[in-house]
Amino acid sequence: MRHVEVRGGTYRDSVRLMEVSRAVAGTPGVSAALVAMATELNVGMAADLGFDVPSGVSPNDLLIAIEVSGDGLAAALATLAGEMERRVAPASGPTGTPPRTVGSAIRRDGADLALISTPGRYAVADAADALLAGASVVLFSDNVPVAAEIALKDLAAERGLLLMGPDCGTAVVGGVGLGFANVVRPGPVGLVSASGTGAQQVMSLLDAAGVGVSHCLGVGGRDLSAAVAGRSTRAALAALDADPATELILVISKPPAPEVASGIRAYATMLATPVLFALLGAGEPDLTTATERVLAALDHPVPDWPAWPGEVGAPGKGALRGLFSGGTLCDEAMLIASATLGPVHSNIPLNPQWTLGPDLDAGGAHAMIDFGDDALTAGRPHPMIDSTLRLHRLAVEAADPTCAAILLDVVLGHAAHPDPAAELAPAIAAVGTPVVVSLTGTDGDPQGIIQQISGLQRAGAAVFRSNAAAARHAVGLVAP
Repeated sequence: MRHVEVRGGTYRDSVRLMEVSRAVAGTPGVSAALVAMATELNVGMAADLGFDVPSGVSPNDLLIAIEVSGDGLAAALATLAGEMERRVAPASGPTGTPPRTVGSAIRRDGADLALISTPGRYAVADAADALLAGASVVLFSDNVPVAAEIALKDLAAERGLLLMGPDCGTAVVGGVGLGFANVVRPGPVGLVSASGTGAQQVMSLLDAAGVGVSHCLGVGGRDLSAAVAGRSTRAALAALDADPATELILVISKPPAPEVASGIRAYATMLATPVLFALLGAGEPDLTTATERVLAALDHPVPDWPAWPGEVGAPGKGALRGLFSGGTLCDEAMLIASATLGPVHSNIPLNPQWTLGPDLDAGGAHAMIDFGDDALTAGRPHPMIDSTLRLHRLAVEAADPTCAAILLDVVLGHAAHPDPAAELAPAIAAVGTPVVVSLTGTDGDPQGIIQQISGLQRAGAAVFRSNAAAARHAVGLVAP
């Protein structure tokens, strides 16, 4: 039987609701469970699972959908009740009356950096409060309007501070990882990154080569857009140029606005510290090549980036489908694939004519989906934490006779899923077409990189440490 329930006025954080869903799904007799805020995306997910959701629900309602066999519903609802009532113990901190605002916390503790991850509609006020209190900001939150981003970055500049973000998924400041961050060794390379997973890919490759980073300053994926015009990139470059531990700077970005990229290159020539660039786009180096240029500039040998062969399916003619949790890794793969295959459709298209519709159906064409895009994370945890949407899409692609190969990324590190291979491997093993995995991570990451590689390879996937190499291998499977 299917049980659907809507509770008005009940809110839990998306990550907490993911944990509740998993607990309910693990109850004996339960074959499917979704406990989430009733956003359009989550209502659609429930419908795809076969649930009939009442009309008129709003994103402020809690949606509960459980499919159960036999008499297991009572046990499932009991698990749900227990999980909803369970309180997560707060982290230890200063005793006394807790501060009521971000600014008061900064002033009380003398902090000079604030990490903000509240929903986008609240994050703007929290970030402004932090800047006015004298702290730089790592703004992890997405769904922040561009106009608000510009205003916050101008406020930061007026006060001699740095706004990293919004949608700053990755930063490393003084050896401390913030957001989605890999465990990397200290070293001479400073990164300025308008990309989260792009920075993680570069840091992981540098770590594999034995080279560390001084800092990684994320500036938000839109910073090199025409509207934002590199405001935080300039501030981050100036900060790294003043840092004695930074000997070389690499600027990483999703495809930037050409006029903004040109201005940043000109600004970099005025700095004392050498600056290299990894600005994705036609004719530009991919992230692996840019990393190799960094190593060469440091007179450090370039290793052979490891790869492990796969066993699922046989190559053949058809479409390539990419399922990504990292937007920059998706962009890089699309650039590489489109050079050989032609148009690659996407929800973050390189060309507006290659845009996927709301149902993300490619209609037999080559396609790559960024599941970390703002439109797919509203009311849901990021896909590096929760693979539910990707697993659903993996099953869809496996059943599509036009799909000849599947490319996906797995990103390790703090804040990411504790064991992504265990979640993905059964689905990969069930696919009849070749699966290629780009694995971003380091030997120090908590998931255990060797364990992850082994689990994915045993499931039949070909695994590559270089995202660019993974993309080229996948292209070769559909266009040998």
